[in-house]
Amino acid sequence: MTDIHPTAIVDPKARIADDVYIGPYCVLGPDVTLASGITLHSHVVVGGHTRIGENTKIFPFASIGLDPQDMKYAGEPSALEIGHNNVIREYVTMNPGTSGGGMLTKVGDNSLFMMTSHVAHDCTIGDHVVMANNATLGGHVSVGDYAILGGLAAVHQFVRIGAHAIVGGLSGVENDVIPYGSVVGDRAHLTGLNLVGLKRRGFSREMIHVLRNAYRLLFAQEGTMAERLSDVSEMFSDNEAAMDIVEFIRSASARPVCQPKSQRAA
Repeated sequence: MTDIHPTAIVDPKARIADDVYIGPYCVLGPDVTLASGITLHSHVVVGGHTRIGENTKIFPFASIGLDPQDMKYAGEPSALEIGHNNVIREYVTMNPGTSGGGMLTKVGDNSLFMMTSHVAHDCTIGDHVVMANNATLGGHVSVGDYAILGGLAAVHQFVRIGAHAIVGGLSGVENDVIPYGSVVGDRAHLTGLNLVGLKRRGFSREMIHVLRNAYRLLFAQEGTMAERLSDVSEMFSDNEAAMDIVEFIRSASARPVCQPKSQRAA
């Protein structure tokens, strides 16, 4: 049975499942859809065309689905979709999409958004993502499955963060981060592979060893990136992770790929 605190303000047009808890002083707009098992602890605002999946928990003072922070936004009925089993902590902000970005911001499943993290308009977030305290995404950012963003990390608009990548705390990320990569720095540079994350995800020692060899060849000093991509494609075609990196770099993007510091300086 739905449990709505008497101080909450819930628009009668909102679509709410039978076993949702809406705590004190929450505010829900008319175009909000809450699936079963959701908990809004208190002082949570959910507005706009927002759909939230099963068993997601949202903590006090989060602002979900209100107008995007984009000066070009003209009131178009864009949407925010949040998957299931997410934990959205205090003061988190998530904005819907815009007409310039496909009208949708989409968040996957089983992710943790720590206090005051921000998901801007038209972002796409995968599953099992962690955004630590104050991590911030500009508009149109994509984040792959199992990626981790450290505290106070800031990601530039249109950047892609690959699956299983890790962004160090206080990093300013202005270029794409390869899958399985590790970046750090006030203007983030690639420092290697996310080896700790790979081990935690159950990647075998053999697969990690092969991936490290592919990484060394891909970011070697000799030859062009196109030549090194061709070499890695031929030599490591049976390593799924290595090919994930190759396909990521070859994919069209608005931003260049984040490089190791030596290559970037060159």
